Amino acid sequence: MTDAVRKQSAEAAKLNEDCALIAALLGGTKTMRAAGKKYLPQWPGEDDKSYELRLAVATLFPAYAHTIDVLSAKPFSKPVTLGEDVPDRLKPWLQNVDLSGRDLHSFLSEITQEAMGYGFAGILVDFPKAGNLVTKADEQAAGVRPYFVQIHVQNVLGWLPKNATSLNGLTQLRLLESVSEPNGDFDTKEIEQVRVLGRGTWQTWRQREAGSKKEWALYEEGVTTLETIPFVPVYGKRLGYMQATPPLLELAHSNIEHWQSKSDQQNILHVARVPILFAKMLGEGSITVGAGSAVKSESPEGDLKFVEHGGKAIEAGRLSILDLEDRMRQAGAELLVIKPGNVTESQTLADNEQGACALQKIAGNVEDAGDQALQFMAEWVGEAEGGHITIFKDFGAASLAAASAELLFKSASGGKISGETYFNELQRRGILSPDLDWETEQERIQSAPPDLVGA
Repeated sequence: MTDAVRKQSAEAAKLNEDCALIAALLGGTKTMRAAGKKYLPQWPGEDDKSYELRLAVATLFPAYAHTIDVLSAKPFSKPVTLGEDVPDRLKPWLQNVDLSGRDLHSFLSEITQEAMGYGFAGILVDFPKAGNLVTKADEQAAGVRPYFVQIHVQNVLGWLPKNATSLNGLTQLRLLESVSEPNGDFDTKEIEQVRVLGRGTWQTWRQREAGSKKEWALYEEGVTTLETIPFVPVYGKRLGYMQATPPLLELAHSNIEHWQSKSDQQNILHVARVPILFAKMLGEGSITVGAGSAVKSESPEGDLKFVEHGGKAIEAGRLSILDLEDRMRQAGAELLVIKPGNVTESQTLADNEQGACALQKIAGNVEDAGDQALQFMAEWVGEAEGGHITIFKDFGAASLAAASAELLFKSASGGKISGETYFNELQRRGILSPDLDWETEQERIQSAPPDLVGA
């Protein structure tokens, strides 16, 4: 009977402060266009129609989304492995860990992608309502068991105490949910509800009619066998307990800058491609210009010519955009660079992970979160230990040049950049000899034996 249950706390709002920006970039061109003036300003003196046309033809260079995809996939380029201490009872459940078809590897891969993109994600280890099931034997016979739920940062409404420093310190967590229910014989409807989790308790709240207005009221409640709240935070860049920021936030801002600069470049190209016809002292009346017509001037000083853009501003804009794209690639590559001298996972671990690259540390955080989620799964069914998992982390690069080259390869193989651009960028980074040229390499590739080309 209060709207406070649906209200986002100040702490949760801070956790979500960059979500609109990230969601727009990850949504692509369509979402960026829908955001309108928020990310593509209307310049002073630009009329509404001109702005709408400029917005309608703007396209997003998906640097942020592509970098997140490439980097978050690295820890999962090899399968997640289960430790020998994972109980046999839990192992079959991990093949469909969320009751939606995802196994543990796929689930954690998507959690990592979300944490990398938004800076924060969550794993709720839930258990179906027991209903008429009374004993553990009844639950096993019915196939009822714990499962993982992926929680988006935008669905975190608040927690208590506000200054909690660990999961064990939480006494309450509020999460926004959407529940699908039948709507007639052939349709369903989505109902918004708030889940309130406590130590050994749970509630769901929904809106209901209260006279001429709606209010939030308790819908269901119950108790659990757990002494803690079965929620595991996963951080992209941890600032504190339940506080984080996207690790590539500056790349996101650069991508917005690229969106705006590219729109300006498209606009000036459009203007420059349309020459202006300049007429001088041709007399009164209209003139016809074309292959089958002539123009006569009454004055010796008369003149008729097309005036075209000089192109200097266009070239400056093009170089500025290329420089910005390179800086965005470098920003993503920095997450792969490890401490000088530490070139393998074993070396960084031996150095207490002080030399690990940022992405290796994120992978380690996800690994710890997976262990914690397994522990909750075990506790739901009375197992003492949930065991441990191992996520691949031996992917650090020794230098920024090597790291950015790897991202370039992903872009080239995925069709995001041309082969010639890839060649030129490798040459600029000193990875290829400056004596090589693209045309000669193309000839060598064409004349190479088929088995070498295939290799």
